[in-house]
Amino acid sequence: MPYIQLKDLDIFYEKMGVGDPIIFLHSGYSRGILAFASQMLDFQRKFTCYFPDFRGHGRTKSQSLEWSTSQLAEDIIGYMDGMQISKAHFIGYSLGATVGLYCSINHPHRVATLTTIGTSGFADPSGADEFEPERLIETGNHEMINQMIERHQDAHQGNWQEFMRQSAKDWRLYPQLTEEQISRISCPSLFISGQHDPFVGEEKVKFLSTLVDRAQYLSVPGGSHRPHMLRESPVYVNDSILEFLNSNSI
Repeated sequence: MPYIQLKDLDIFYEKMGVGDPIIFLHSGYSRGILAFASQMLDFQRKFTCYFPDFRGHGRTKSQSLEWSTSQLAEDIIGYMDGMQISKAHFIGYSLGATVGLYCSINHPHRVATLTTIGTSGFADPSGADEFEPERLIETGNHEMINQMIERHQDAHQGNWQEFMRQSAKDWRLYPQLTEEQISRISCPSLFISGQHDPFVGEEKVKFLSTLVDRAQYLSVPGGSHRPHMLRESPVYVNDSILEFLNSNSI
């Protein structure tokens, strides 16, 4: 199993393909290879694809169960250092999209292009309460509980409740970015949302794109919060991102 040690972390990652590097940044309740299962085969044909599990998630291990979006961004830059990746394309989904924003703002020389899926760029706490562990128990959402126990066992050391509390807390607080900070993003950027994403949608990614030079936005017809996944529009999303990357090589 591929791990790389970074300070207090043992970061688990998958790697496949040959070519310019892409770092895939997963969502809050997922892990690298699950969040981008519908991208792996298409992108590894022309790119070296890296799928790290964030601090507190998946198979990445740390004694501390605490984490935040801004901390995850610094972890990813440290991961790049450890893997000797000087610069990479970033593709982030949901939480990972926000991590990508932070990396692009604070470490612009490390990000060749930024593609986000499912972020407006601004904090929106609506919905977070439903994912608190007590609420999941109260509503009998055993499917979600069992997924979190199994999916993040290595990271949360069996304490799925603390994992969910950390996730809900981060959901409420991040991203803590101003319009001025977002406008500092200097790399070519593509902001994607499903047409019916309850957290984002076309108007929000369109506004986000107006803040960033050389930015484009894409609203996926009929899409939800995860338009790149199986049973939605992975081919359309993949082709759109690949076209964007091909016109913005490292």
